[in-house]
Amino acid sequence: MARYAATAVGTLVVEHSNGLWNLRSIEVNIHATSAFRVALPESNGAVQHREGERRREREKVHVLRLPIEEDNMKVGAPLVALITGAGSGIGRALALALAKRGVQLSLVDFSESAGLETVRLVQDEYSKLGHLQNLRAIFIKCDVTQPEEIFSVFQKHEEVFGRLDICINSAGISERGQLFEDRSNDGTGPWRKVLDVNLIAVIDCTRLAVQVMLKAGKGGTVLNVASAAGLYPSFDGPAYSSSKGGVTLFSRSLAVLMKKKIRVNAICPEFVETDMTRTLGDKFIEMFGGYVPMELFLQGAFLLLEDDRKAGECLWISNRCGIEYWPTAEEKKKYMLSKPSKTVTGQKARQIYNISLPNNFRKLIVHKLSNRFRDATKIVSVPFGGAKDDYVLVKLIYAGVNASDVNYTAGLYFGSKEKAVSKLPFDAGFEAVGIIAAVGKGVTREDLFVGAPVATLSYGGFSEFSEVLAAHAIPVPVVIPEIVPMLTSGLTALLGLEEAGKMGTGETVLVTAAAGGTGQFAVQLAKLAGNKVVATCGGAEKASLLKELGADRVIDYRTENVSEVLKREFPKGVDLVYESVGGEMFQTCLNALGVFGRLVIIGMVSQYQNGESWERSVYHGLCEKLLWKSQTLVGFFLNHHVNKWHPAVQRLYKLYNDGKLKVAVDPTAFKGLEAVADAVEHLHSGHSIGKVVVQIQSQDMAYQSRL
Repeated sequence: MARYAATAVGTLVVEHSNGLWNLRSIEVNIHATSAFRVALPESNGAVQHREGERRREREKVHVLRLPIEEDNMKVGAPLVALITGAGSGIGRALALALAKRGVQLSLVDFSESAGLETVRLVQDEYSKLGHLQNLRAIFIKCDVTQPEEIFSVFQKHEEVFGRLDICINSAGISERGQLFEDRSNDGTGPWRKVLDVNLIAVIDCTRLAVQVMLKAGKGGTVLNVASAAGLYPSFDGPAYSSSKGGVTLFSRSLAVLMKKKIRVNAICPEFVETDMTRTLGDKFIEMFGGYVPMELFLQGAFLLLEDDRKAGECLWISNRCGIEYWPTAEEKKKYMLSKPSKTVTGQKARQIYNISLPNNFRKLIVHKLSNRFRDATKIVSVPFGGAKDDYVLVKLIYAGVNASDVNYTAGLYFGSKEKAVSKLPFDAGFEAVGIIAAVGKGVTREDLFVGAPVATLSYGGFSEFSEVLAAHAIPVPVVIPEIVPMLTSGLTALLGLEEAGKMGTGETVLVTAAAGGTGQFAVQLAKLAGNKVVATCGGAEKASLLKELGADRVIDYRTENVSEVLKREFPKGVDLVYESVGGEMFQTCLNALGVFGRLVIIGMVSQYQNGESWERSVYHGLCEKLLWKSQTLVGFFLNHHVNKWHPAVQRLYKLYNDGKLKVAVDPTAFKGLEAVADAVEHLHSGHSIGKVVVQIQSQDMAYQSRL
C-alpha cells in the first residue's frame, strides 16, 4: 500500500501474461493536496476490445428518470461498469458517457493502445467531476474468443471493484470475405470468428456478469450491443446478421431475469460512424438515411440502462424511424400464446397453465362503516366456489390503492348510510391485475381463457380470487405492477382530460396533486398532446419528479403560494384544470381559470378523511364566476365510462410500451392482504410517489410462446 499527499483520479493498467497479472502502470491526475491511497492489485483479470471513430462532444443526453433511488437504476456514482470493445467506436463512446456521470469502469479491449487511449479520455472526464474523488478506471487486455481470458476479466473486475452494476457487451467485428468462398476442411474461415466474437463471447460475458450480479444480490443491467442487421437480413453479411440476430433473441430470452432484478436488453442501431462502418462507402450508408448520430445511439442506450421497466427488450435506432422498441405490442401478439387449443379445456387447461384452485381463499371485507380503513376492514377465509355463468374467475396478483378507498369503507358510494349498512359485509378494493383461473359457462369471448392476463375494475380487488363479469374483464398484455396504475389512475387521467375536459393542443393545463398516481398520468398525457403543463405538489422530491415527467412549471405548495404564483405568472388564466384536491385548492383553481376554461373535478382527497362522512363544501359565487367567464365545471366519475375502458387501456399500454409514457409505482413494498391497510395509510400520508400497489400473492405461471 502506497500513500501520497494528493487527491487524484487514478487508472490501473493490468495485463495477463503467462498466467500472471502484472501491474503495467498507474496514471494519476492531481487535483489538490490531501491524503489518498492507491491499492496495488495482487493478481487476476483481463479483457479485449476493438473499434475506432472520431470523437464528438456529448454533454447532454436527455433521458427521463424517476427519482426512486433503490428501485430505479440512476446511472452515476457509485455504480461500476464493465465494457467490452471499449477501445474505440461505440464502446469508447459509452465509456466516456458513463465516465461523465462518475461511473467507475473496467475497459476491455483486444488492442492495448486503443484501450489505454480510452483510459486517458476517461481520466479527462473524471477530472471534470470535482465533487467526486478517487474514481478508478482499469484497462484489461483480452481476446474475447478465448473463454479463459473472459473468465479472468470478470475475476479481475471483482478483485478491483467488488461489485458490478452494468455490463455492456460491445465487442464486435464485421464479416470479411464471402461465406461460400471458405474452402477450409474444418470450418475455421473468417465467418466463424464473426460468430465467436459477436455472439458466443456476448453469451459468455452475459453469463459471467449475471453470476456476479446474482452473488451480490443487488441486481444490475446487461446491455448487449447488437445491430439492425439482427432485425432484418444482411445479404452481404449472412454470418454477421446471424450473430447479431442471435444476440437480439438471446437478450430477449432473458427477460425472466427481471424477477431477480437483473435486466438484459439489446440495442440495435443502424450504421453509427466508426472505423468499421466507414469501409462500407458513403453511397451504401446513404441508402439507409446516413449515419445514426452517436448522440442518438447514446440516448437509446441510456433509456435501456435506466428504465427499470425494460427487460428482454430490443431497441431499434435508425435515422428513418428514430428510437423504437421492436417488436411492437402488435407483433408480440403474433407469437405469444393467445389461447389454449379448442380441444384443451377445464382441468387440462389448468394443468397447462399451472393454476391451482384452492378449497378456500382469503379476501378483505368491510365489516363496519368508517373512513378509517384499518378499523372498517378485516380478512376472512371463504369457500372456493368456481366461476359462475357469464363470469371469469381471476387469480389476483396486484391490486391498486386509491384515495377513494376510504370513501367506500365509509359507505359514501351507496346513496345513503342505510343502504350501505344493509350491504354489510361487502368486498373492498376496486382495481387489480391477475390471471384467469376459470371460465364460466356462457363466456364466448376468445380473449378470455384460462391463463389469460386480465385487469379488473370491479369491487373485490383486495382478494386472492375475484369473480368478474366477462363483459367487464379487460385483457392486458402482461401481469406486472405497472399495469395497475393504468387502470383507475391512467383511465381517469386519459378519459377525464379528453372526454370531460375536451383537452386540445396548445393550451395551458393545470394539474393538482400532480405527483400522485393519476396526476403523473395527467401531466404526461397533457404534454404528449402538445400543451403547457403547470403542476402542483408538496416537497422537493416530488417537484423533481414532475420536472422530469415534463411539467413546464412546478409549484411546490410547501415553498410557494399557489394562488400568488398563478396570478403572477398566468394573468390570463389557464385553459384546463385537472383537480383532485378539493377544499381551498379547488377555490384557487377556479380563480385561476381563464375565459372559456374547463375545470374537471376527479376527486377531492383533502375532504375524504375529515370525519365519518364526506365533508360537503360550499362555494359562494360559483355560478356567477362560471357565467362571467363562460367557464365549464364538470365532474368525472370513472364508472360512468365503462364502454371506453378497454380501448383506453390499450392506448395507455401502447404509449408505455413505446417508451412515450412513464408509469411510476411507489417504491414502498406492500405484500399480502395484511399490508393493504398499511398501503392505504401510506397513500393518505402524502409521502407516496407514484401509484401505491399491493402484491396480493405471487405469480406462479409464466407466458408460453407459441412454437
